[in-house]
Amino acid sequence: MKAAQITSYGAADVLRVNEVARPAPDAGEVLVSVEASSVNGHDVIVRAGELKMVSGRRFPLGAGLDFAGVVVETGSDVEGYRAGDRVWGMVHPRKRHVTAGAAEYVVVPTDRISLSPANVSSVDAASLVVTGATALLALRDSVHAVKGERLLVRGAAGGVGTAAVQLAHALGCHVTALARDRHAPVLTDLGADEVLDYTSTTSDAIGPFDVIVDTVGTELNCYRSRLAAGGRMVTVGLSASALAAIAASSVYGSRRIRTFSANPDTAVLRDLADNVTSGALRPVIDSVYSLTDIAAAHEAFERGGVVGKHVVAVSA
Repeated sequence: MKAAQITSYGAADVLRVNEVARPAPDAGEVLVSVEASSVNGHDVIVRAGELKMVSGRRFPLGAGLDFAGVVVETGSDVEGYRAGDRVWGMVHPRKRHVTAGAAEYVVVPTDRISLSPANVSSVDAASLVVTGATALLALRDSVHAVKGERLLVRGAAGGVGTAAVQLAHALGCHVTALARDRHAPVLTDLGADEVLDYTSTTSDAIGPFDVIVDTVGTELNCYRSRLAAGGRMVTVGLSASALAAIAASSVYGSRRIRTFSANPDTAVLRDLADNVTSGALRPVIDSVYSLTDIAAAHEAFERGGVVGKHVVAVSA
């Protein structure tokens, strides 16, 4: 089978699409014929070597964190899935040696998949796995956003941002989206009540907000200061400076900066699928690339300025 692999740490050109042996499922696992994957921030920082203390120095590493496709084989002790089921899911971030989601086949434990929403294609589904789960967990489990709250999404045009805008709107929040001015029509259509151009809007000119969802990871203290009394802030844009700001913010109690690792299990993926089926969350795709062009997809991600996701069509 063909699989995208990281052959060393570095720029996008370290990615190769190689012929490798097709894996076989063990007990509690399924073999999925992958139809689509996507490019996420985690994929890029792993490839660049920013997480080498975790990912190690054994190459190749599999590329692609998420996937959508069809079950073709089940291991022993598997219940609830059979060949032909359409599923989506995510490989474990620390278990991506040799192959991962950006491959023609992937083996994954059943606790990391669910049936994919029937009303979208695999390309659409792949665009929502990591970003949708991240936004859902941020809003529901981290900051506990509720109806009527004033909520800011910073970096609103990206994958997590577009999902957060939609899910916050569905919760009944008053959503302010911070992004480029040219993205305002899309974000308004997704449910933003107000769109502010981040190139001309400073943090001290906005707010206060009950909830801030940050996907950028810079100037965190400046935005934290825009929280109302009892407000909550979460960031999913991690860097060394972001981690320092998160640690220092602990003195602010409920108004501290929170973060988490989006590692969705079956229950989260089912909840996500319900949001897609109901229409509360829909895919926003910037570009679709072939598996052989995955390096170009990484380069486009790093250039920024996207609306939504870069998706890699494997066999869809």
